[in-house]
Amino acid sequence: MTVHSQLSRLGLFDARVPRYTSYPTAPQFGGGVTTAEFVNWIEAVPAGSEISLYLHVPFCRRLCWFCACRTQGTVSDDPVRAYAKVLKAEIALLRAHLAPGVRLSRLHWGGGTPTMLAPELITDLAATIFDVVPMGPGAEFSVEIDPMEVDAPRLDALAAAGMNRASIGVQDFDPEIQATIGREQPYETTVAVAEMIRARGVASLNADILYGLPHQTNARIADSVQKLLALSPDRVALYGYAHVPWMSRRQQMIPSDAIPTPQERLGLFETARTLFVADGYDEIGIDHFARPSDGMAKAAKAGTLRRNFQGYTDDTSPVLIGLGASSISRFPQGYAQNASATAVHTKAIRAGQFSTHRGHVFSGEDKLRGRLIEALMCDFRINRAEILRDYDVSADRLQTLLSDAANAFPGMVTLDDTGLSIPPEGRPLTRMVARMFDAYDQSKAKHSAAV
Repeated sequence: MTVHSQLSRLGLFDARVPRYTSYPTAPQFGGGVTTAEFVNWIEAVPAGSEISLYLHVPFCRRLCWFCACRTQGTVSDDPVRAYAKVLKAEIALLRAHLAPGVRLSRLHWGGGTPTMLAPELITDLAATIFDVVPMGPGAEFSVEIDPMEVDAPRLDALAAAGMNRASIGVQDFDPEIQATIGREQPYETTVAVAEMIRARGVASLNADILYGLPHQTNARIADSVQKLLALSPDRVALYGYAHVPWMSRRQQMIPSDAIPTPQERLGLFETARTLFVADGYDEIGIDHFARPSDGMAKAAKAGTLRRNFQGYTDDTSPVLIGLGASSISRFPQGYAQNASATAVHTKAIRAGQFSTHRGHVFSGEDKLRGRLIEALMCDFRINRAEILRDYDVSADRLQTLLSDAANAFPGMVTLDDTGLSIPPEGRPLTRMVARMFDAYDQSKAKHSAAV
């Protein structure tokens, strides 16, 4: 039996499973986390410790049809300016509850389009953040950049504020594919922006590219990857396009009959993967690639790679605080999410309170199962000794969990005295194997395709 037929027999091409950027996953969050609880979790952050901060800007000048993120379009800058004031008020609230001496290990601005912020707003917002939580030694300040919505003054402001990692959205360079997904972005524009970023001394450049887009073929994705390689990014995320028109109405603009089949999606991924590896990139988890000198590649080798709402990360801080509408925070106690609607979030902040409206308090085997899933997603391996050392679980209970997963994927998962691992030929199944450790009901959640 070929590997392809084994993957098919095990249901890879039919399954829909979580991406596991958290455990439990966001669809499992409920109303059990209140603003008061969120405040208590912030106040429990030890003085002098390091945290991560995520800042969400939900506005876009154009609404790309492929995107399923919480965003809203605006031609005017007025809503963006008003939102920046709300963010500053939210940061002031954070100051009131955060212990002294807390520093940043990571700061990430995402969206939406953070580069819609005018230069003076970028400068003011960064200064406001650093006045409350300064950057710690070796800290990273990354920003998502839309090459079609950035210019020299905004890049100057970001660089002056301390941005040392920039992330460019590419998706695909083929003009027909760009037109079909509502994301027209000339290759020459992307090259020019990459050069402008590097000219300002920004040390690291990330890029996002998608497979599984409408009209995409192996030849077309190979061409896009080779063009991307010419930019020599330090880190690349090769995400599978999630066609979920029932969740994102704008995706109804994309013709479903132009979407590659699951089998074709796997071929597209393999084509891109082969080119990245041939160019000297290390494979990171299920969908990232990095130069060996990049911090993520070093973390993968050291076994310290982690998973969060931005995907893979080399940040090991136990606390991630999300600012802005729909942002999710992670604490040792659980998850908390801000109100998704910008108007609701704004109303709460202007009333002097956080907009926390749902989340999850860790209980039972949540932390154990979360680590088992994260280990598979990051390392393709669960180390039995590590789990028994770090978690309150008996050897028999752990053996049962591991055996159930191994038995569900015969020939594609290895179980021995050291633990459970997924060999290279079984790695397309990783999210499905991870689902074996998920104790929550996934039947009502409409997740993306497994490949």
